[in-house]
Order: sequence, then structure tokens, then C-alpha cells
Amino acid sequence: MFRRKTYRLKLRGRELVLGPRTLVMGVLNVTPDSFSDGGKYFRAADAVKTALAMEREGADILDIGAESTRPGSRGISAAAELARLLPVLESLRGRLKIPISVDTRKAAVAELALGAGAEILNDISGLRFDRRLAKVAAKHRATVILMHSRGTPETMQKLPFAKNVMRDVTSGLRRSVAIARRAGIAKSQIVLDPGIGFGKSFEQNYELLAKLSSLGRLGYPLLVGASRKGFIGKTLSDARGRAAPPERRAWGTAATVAAAILNGAHVVRVHDVAEMAQVARIADAIMQNL
Repeated sequence: MFRRKTYRLKLRGRELVLGPRTLVMGVLNVTPDSFSDGGKYFRAADAVKTALAMEREGADILDIGAESTRPGSRGISAAAELARLLPVLESLRGRLKIPISVDTRKAAVAELALGAGAEILNDISGLRFDRRLAKVAAKHRATVILMHSRGTPETMQKLPFAKNVMRDVTSGLRRSVAIARRAGIAKSQIVLDPGIGFGKSFEQNYELLAKLSSLGRLGYPLLVGASRKGFIGKTLSDARGRAAPPERRAWGTAATVAAAILNGAHVVRVHDVAEMAQVARIADAIMQNL
């Protein structure tokens, strides 16, 4: 019978135990153009208020992103990213008890974000976009989330999809781990993310969820972020074939959260924290009786 392995994730000033229960990572986009909530928390004051609310609602980690990585999006400069990010980090310092993760691909952003209180770096490129990011993480002893993706946000849904998605994701994550380890990042500071929606077909996203437990053999804790993504909207299309908009994908997201947990996810990355924290508690209770 499948059992989720327990890991101890070393942050700079604390330790997170992954396995006995699922941790919930709340998504906070301080962008004008993210696919789900772009512009909603663009003002620093709104972002800070939402961050504190997410903590009250049950978030175990807060993931702040200042650059949209939706399909087709173009990157922004490190300076623009920092202008959005730093006021939020500075306002949250000493007010938020849960660890902060910063969703960035850039070493320059990571360096200043870690100095401003972030403890985790969430890199959608799996250290491929900016190889200096691995060195920054190692220097600061920061935890890294290494995600698998094909291409870049601008090209990922235009490139051919992998013929074998499980093999592609497994080999890609192994390459990212090798980069991290060579840079001096400890094994106890690495989390892997299969990259739902990043260069995968809708069908492949479901395959990744169904076969997630096979990625556990890589020997690292797993994070899954399927919240409100396009494959959910497509599956929930109306009678005219129109995909459900992001704000109407909560129930579909709940199903993916439960599936991810039952197949081995240690952390789930979600927009609707209060609701998905309940889903995680129920899925964990089921897991304890398998």
C-alpha cells in the first residue's frame, strides 16, 4: 500500500515537517496580468492584507509572485519585479508567522528577496533560466522548489508536447536536482514540482496527477500546483464548449487537490486557501486509513 514519506525541510530559521499532514501554500500574485487574479492584489496594501488573511485561513506557506508566468506571458526586468515585490516583503516582515516563498526565476530578485525575509525560492524553470540562482540559494541556505517546465511561459503551450510525460518530467527534475546539488544546495532543502500546466497537454496534466506517486521515487518531497488552471476550465466547459473561467474552478481545483494528496503530494499550492485547507484535512484523514 502506498505511504507518503516524511521529510524534514530545512529553512534558515526553522524546520518544516512534510508528510504527517499536507501543507497548504497560498498563492499571492502581485502582478497586473496573472491568469487567475491579475491586478487584484497589485497594490502593496491589498497584498499585505490578503497575505495576513491567508495565514488566518490556514496557509502554512505564502508564495508571492511578482512576474506573471501564465501561458504566452513575456518576462519583465528584475528591477520591475523587485519594485512590485519588495514593498510587500518589507511590510510583512515581523507580521507574518508562516514562511514566505518567492516565485522567481532571477538570481538578482532572489538575492534581495531573501535579504528582505523570504525563506524559500520557487523557480518554475528548475534552475534552467538563471544558473546563478542556485548559487544564491546555496549562499543563503534557502530552500528551493524546483519545477519542471518545457520551454518558457511565452512558448510552453506552443512547443510540441512530450511523447511520454512521466519520463520527460522525471528526467527534467533529475537535471534540476543535479544543478542544485552541484551548487551546494542540501538535499534537505529541495522540493520538486511536476509543473502542472507548464508545457503539458490537458490530458498529460491528468496523467501527472494520477501517476504522481511514481515521482516519489526521486527521493524528495512533492509540491503540486493545479489551482484554477486551464485544464480544469476545459473539463468544466459549458454546453457551448466555453471553458469555465478561473473564478468558477474552485470545485474542480478541490478534486485535483484531493487527488494530488492521495497520490503523494506533500504541499499543495492554491488560491482558495480556506476551502482547500478543508479539502487537505479530509484527504489526509483518508490517507491515514489506507
